[in-house]
Amino acid sequence: MSPLISTRGLVKRYGSTHALDGLDLDVAQGQVHGFLGPNGAGKSTTIRVLLGLARPSAGKASVFGLDPWRDSVAVHRRIASVPGDVSVWPNLSGGEAIDLLARLRGALTHENSYRTEKARLLETFDFDPRKKGRAYSKGNRQKVALIAAFVVPADLYILDEPTSGLDPLMEVMFRREIARVRDAGATVLLSSHILSEVEQLCDRVSIIRAGKIVETGTLAELRHLTRTEVSFVATDASTAAGIPNAHDLTVEDGRAKFTIDSDAVASALPELARRGVEGLRIEPPSLEELFLRHYGQEARR
Repeated sequence: MSPLISTRGLVKRYGSTHALDGLDLDVAQGQVHGFLGPNGAGKSTTIRVLLGLARPSAGKASVFGLDPWRDSVAVHRRIASVPGDVSVWPNLSGGEAIDLLARLRGALTHENSYRTEKARLLETFDFDPRKKGRAYSKGNRQKVALIAAFVVPADLYILDEPTSGLDPLMEVMFRREIARVRDAGATVLLSSHILSEVEQLCDRVSIIRAGKIVETGTLAELRHLTRTEVSFVATDASTAAGIPNAHDLTVEDGRAKFTIDSDAVASALPELARRGVEGLRIEPPSLEELFLRHYGQEARR
């Protein structure tokens, strides 16, 4: 099956700056795909190209097999999108803004179900639709966009930093809505720099750096590319000395810790058992550790 979203050699230049520099991205149907990178890596530019809001300088992009620049009307009939920085009409109430955005996506075709779903989402996101747009905080402006996106079913959700400005409880509600639309068969491209959000929600992850994809795969696949942390109760380093393939051995607060290549963990277990270690913990690398493989130098500066 062809990917729902596909880019090949995608380039976007702004003057002498390459916002995208040969980006290859595939998003399969029915998946929640995390698009991970810090601000300035090219996430938002990629999304603008996929939404038909920016024309590529070179390369190709397709959504539903269509060119998002030439066929933007057909593409937008099947998608919902949320930007990371939402502006709303200052003189419209939140409810009026949601209605207007939803009508652009066909809410009048299913008016009864729209009203029911709108009421559910207003309660879910604890949102007061009566206030004027100019009175809303950043978090409430974000809720307008999220409710408008989720209130009418879509085949594809393209979300650019969608939880920006939300409090932790609303982030939980957002994750539940993502699970709901995924279970209904929709595809989600979730752009984020919040590692825990991506780790909890996504089936696959692509990491972007300087306008290029540098890693892509399931979390399980990506975890094989970095080391696992092993720890156990110990009073000195001699307990862990000589374990095959162990790296970075330390003893701190009564525990010995070392890292080991993920594919070598199984071969180390018999040796640990022979030594009779207690309190053994084996922790796979977090998404943060995977991320820092590509951004560690910047993080340390």
